[in-house]
Amino acid sequence: MKVILAEVRGFCAGVQRAIDIVETALRKYGAPIYVRHEIVHNRHVVDRLRAKGVRFVEDLSEVPAGSVTIFSAHGVARIVEQDARERELQVIDATCPLVLRVHSEGARYAAQDRDVILIGHAGHPEVEGTLGRLNGNTHLVSTLADVGRIAVRSPDRVSYITQTTLSVDDTRAIIEALRQRFPAITGPDVSEICYATQNRQRAVAELAEMVDLLLVVGARNSSNSNRLCEIAAARGIPAYLVEEPAALRGDWLTGVERVGITAGASAPDDLVQGLIEALRAYGEVELWTLPGVKEDIHFKLPPQLMS
Repeated sequence: MKVILAEVRGFCAGVQRAIDIVETALRKYGAPIYVRHEIVHNRHVVDRLRAKGVRFVEDLSEVPAGSVTIFSAHGVARIVEQDARERELQVIDATCPLVLRVHSEGARYAAQDRDVILIGHAGHPEVEGTLGRLNGNTHLVSTLADVGRIAVRSPDRVSYITQTTLSVDDTRAIIEALRQRFPAITGPDVSEICYATQNRQRAVAELAEMVDLLLVVGARNSSNSNRLCEIAAARGIPAYLVEEPAALRGDWLTGVERVGITAGASAPDDLVQGLIEALRAYGEVELWTLPGVKEDIHFKLPPQLMS
């Protein structure tokens, strides 16, 4: 079979920075290091760090007072920061800089006494963190239907921000619906959807024109990985989320001549290579790579880890 590999795939700069932060903190402070929530949404990454002495917690009450504690790439609410200060934790913030940009823009709108609409998925850690940082009147919109249910104080003083890992197409449709309902609304179009998310989604759209099947390496709780599957499915191409090479099923390949492979922004490349090897068990593989943009963005580590 012909296997076409997306050039733009796997770790983005924000994910790589978050992992680097944890590993650098381990070297500097020694184990154990505590991380609130999964540092990124990938079980293999989390398990590898856990084996090195990282302890993942969902609540800071699980962290001994004074311990080195890292906030995940998804960001946290202000109340979490306050809790950390009260427990005198040594906090290192691994929030992705692009998520911090959304926080900053939302805070700016709220300071202007505007109603702020966050386009995002309820329950996602990034959404919970963003909503928990905004003062004033905030609203969460996840679907087009939600747009009609929003009650704002003044239709002329409304702004919106977006979760960074959404589907560009779906978000654009929601933004258009918001603009129709609130003509004076202000916001960033789809520019807050991060560059890596957009690059991976464009690559999948291209792959969907070339393959009979798409395999997305990523975790089931990874928002950006799920969006990649949805984009292919919307174009009539069967798509499966593959958490590890062993999850590949032979019946997916029945009648398939061309397979596309990509990976979500939190999936390590060794899982991609393992999936390619798993495909070889079903026959000869002719491997091609779909050209894409070169991602050369790098984010600096926090100041306390730079020395």
